[in-house]
Amino acid sequence: MQTVQDHYEARVASGQIKPDEAQRASLPEFERMRAALAEPQKKGLFRRAPEPPKGLYLWGGVGRGKSMLMDLFVGTLNVPARRAHFHAFMQEMHAEMHRLRGNGVEDPIKPLAKAVSDNFKVLAFDEMQITDITDAMLVGRLFEQLFQAGTVVVTTSNRLPDDLYKDGLNRQLFLPFIALIKDRMEVRELASATDHRQDRLSGAQVYFTPANAAARKAIDDIWEELTHGIEEPLTLHVKGREVELRRYRNAMARAPFYDLCGRALGPADYLALADAVRVLVIEDIPRLSRHNFNEAKRFVTLIDALYEAKVRVIASAAAQPETLYVEGAGSFEFERTASRLREMQAAEWGASRT
Repeated sequence: MQTVQDHYEARVASGQIKPDEAQRASLPEFERMRAALAEPQKKGLFRRAPEPPKGLYLWGGVGRGKSMLMDLFVGTLNVPARRAHFHAFMQEMHAEMHRLRGNGVEDPIKPLAKAVSDNFKVLAFDEMQITDITDAMLVGRLFEQLFQAGTVVVTTSNRLPDDLYKDGLNRQLFLPFIALIKDRMEVRELASATDHRQDRLSGAQVYFTPANAAARKAIDDIWEELTHGIEEPLTLHVKGREVELRRYRNAMARAPFYDLCGRALGPADYLALADAVRVLVIEDIPRLSRHNFNEAKRFVTLIDALYEAKVRVIASAAAQPETLYVEGAGSFEFERTASRLREMQAAEWGASRT
């Protein structure tokens, strides 16, 4: 059986990833879990099930390779495992709780946790982050049941456990979950000095015009390299509303212009989007004029939010930034947006975001 280290070095040798000593330092944590989970489960009437290995809470800056390492680990397992974005998983849990309550189950936490633990020995979550009070109130009891059932949890995060749900409403009720993480999971920092995502985009063309088949192919290639073909939807909760990103992966999102600017979205939506992503792919930006003035205004607001948050933008458009909006009300004000779009194409753009 190959170890997690073996799989990592094979990818380095093939050129799929660049070697990183901080990443290598975290591999023994993944290997101890893999090895323990690979042990044959001896069964017998009087045999106690072996204690499951501790999970792993891997935190660190964006682009350091946390998700890549977790995916590498999941790919080595010979037990049922589920890999999901943490936010999407919690949405699913809320929906299932609502269904169970509708069927007369007074306390759905135990049957919900049992259904999950019966199907999966390992849960691997990308980007554990708690911003919603409904998640904060659910997560402690749910994960306590999962741990008791022997489920091994691995998660990535940009934050230390102590910074989860920081300054959140009724945070004192959330603190036992932080203690549970520290008890049931090894907490390790991936302290790489390299932002590999930014490094992959540095110097690469990120603005394509015209928005034709060649532009789509170029963006498809970039997206494949960044996501390795794995993506999922993400729903942002903004002032009681839901804004869905249909194509999302590890702080990177991809959407057509009209999904972002053709709907009645406003500054709060774009600020939430800018906070959630490090890279945004905007496809098929049309020429802008008095005929699509509302879409143009939203686009200006979107770019302002992305610019201030230092988000890396990859785009296909009908024209260069300076000639996207050349006539009609608002064309003069658009000059600042064009200047920002041009600045955001620089190789070092976004590197300073923490």
